[in-house]
Amino acid sequence: MIFSEIRRFYLIIRVILNYGLDECIPKTQRTLPIRLGRTLLFWIPNNHGDRILGERLRLALQDLGPVWIKLGQMLSTRRDLFSKTISDQLVMLQDKVQPFDGSLARIHIERSMEQPLESWFDDFQQNPLASASIAQVHAARLKNGKEVVIKVIRPDVLPMIQADMRLMYLLARWIPRLLPACRRLRPVTVLLEYKKTLLNELNLLREAANAIQLRRNFVNSPMLYIPEIYTDYCSETMMVMERIYGVPVSDVAALEQQGTNMQLLAERGVQVFFTQIFRDGFFHGDMHPGNIFVSFEHPDNPYYIGIDYGIVGSLNKEDQRYLAENLLAFLNRNYRKVAELHVDSGWVPMDTDVADFEFAIRTVCEPIFEKPLAQISFGHLLLNLFNTARRFNMEVQPQLVLLQKTLLYIEGVGRQLYPQLDLWTTAKPFLEHWLREQVSLPAILRRLKEKTPYWAEKLPELPELVYDSFKQHRLLRQSIDHMSEDMRIHYVRQSQSRFLFGVGTTLLLSGTFLTSQSTHGGSLATWLMTAGIISWMIGLRRTA
Repeated sequence: MIFSEIRRFYLIIRVILNYGLDECIPKTQRTLPIRLGRTLLFWIPNNHGDRILGERLRLALQDLGPVWIKLGQMLSTRRDLFSKTISDQLVMLQDKVQPFDGSLARIHIERSMEQPLESWFDDFQQNPLASASIAQVHAARLKNGKEVVIKVIRPDVLPMIQADMRLMYLLARWIPRLLPACRRLRPVTVLLEYKKTLLNELNLLREAANAIQLRRNFVNSPMLYIPEIYTDYCSETMMVMERIYGVPVSDVAALEQQGTNMQLLAERGVQVFFTQIFRDGFFHGDMHPGNIFVSFEHPDNPYYIGIDYGIVGSLNKEDQRYLAENLLAFLNRNYRKVAELHVDSGWVPMDTDVADFEFAIRTVCEPIFEKPLAQISFGHLLLNLFNTARRFNMEVQPQLVLLQKTLLYIEGVGRQLYPQLDLWTTAKPFLEHWLREQVSLPAILRRLKEKTPYWAEKLPELPELVYDSFKQHRLLRQSIDHMSEDMRIHYVRQSQSRFLFGVGTTLLLSGTFLTSQSTHGGSLATWLMTAGIISWMIGLRRTA
């Protein structure tokens, strides 16, 4: 460590002791280094013993500065790791810092553009519109008269982040050794996830690309507007976008005063969320109230305006399908299906006892479903599910954690706008429609068409692949004879369904290939495709 890092490390330890965070560890679990550290630094007392643990942790993170505040904000979404009292306090962390001098922003912009600022912008406002720990925003006008905002990374923020991240990593490696009970929190894994998120936020070209993708996804949408990004002016440390005007979504009084249709606005928030998840597989991952505005125009037909695209999430087709089927299974209180989906998706190990997992889910969820559906929180239901699945060794799924956080934001905003919002009634038709589309004949044929060039190349290898499938099927049946009855049945059904899907795919592709390559043999192609569809249908029944 260099001297500045040693000094910073001492400051971190002093803040920890000043807020008595070491005293939260039961005496029986305080290892020798912890006891020794407290003894050697006896002159730093706990000055906040009258406060609850969550509040002390929040205040300590605020004292340590922006990098630690953002860590606390991320940890506030990990309710599977911390108690409710701690998570609720971490949610209160505010990413507010003193703005840096606007003249420094001007210098930064001119360096980035390699020309005087006036060559590109008019009416540059040196007083920032907003300032946060990573960047701040200034208003300006393009030469063509369009109003814009310029987002600029704070000077020297990267060295500060890198220095604190090194110390965080050191602490994260020490924590499991000093406190074995904290190993389940996996501090190194959590820190690496945080580092990835933070570095993504430092690259404004990445944020610009996210904004462009979201804007493309919602072009001409009556529900959400994403401002235009002016890519000619963007760099890794600067982003220029259209300036927007709207009412902050948290200002309910102003929305009501202008006659906004609050029910429609709340329902559209839910629709925007599920559209991103199931239509696009790409979603805004930081939709807290500070990043959402409502247009002044047409209050009877309101739409949202979204900003700040540094954090986004994505879901592949498999994650989309498993998520939709999980939510519908919950709606139907089919906990067996939920347990099986978790195993099939690989979210929990394949050797998980499905019956035990089903019982654990039922125990947690049945009391929740005793409430009216309109009062049940989608986000908290997912949280309870993830907490239960963690006991069955569910690996952390970053995209699902981010999704759950976003869903909690959407629910909170929606019910603040319209307390009677029934998220389930709004979501169920959306989920059912999406699942129907995925298994419809046009969707299947569309996916087959997309894959035809690839499979045409692989067609000569298909006989060998079918033979290997038969061989693996036989070997698998021999190996699972030694498993427990429940696992044996599960594996048999899964292997049979995979085998049938493989045969069905082979027949369908062969029929499609014959149809596209020859004017003869239409009857054979029809028979092959029919047999393939039947094989798929039987395979689907085996997974039900």
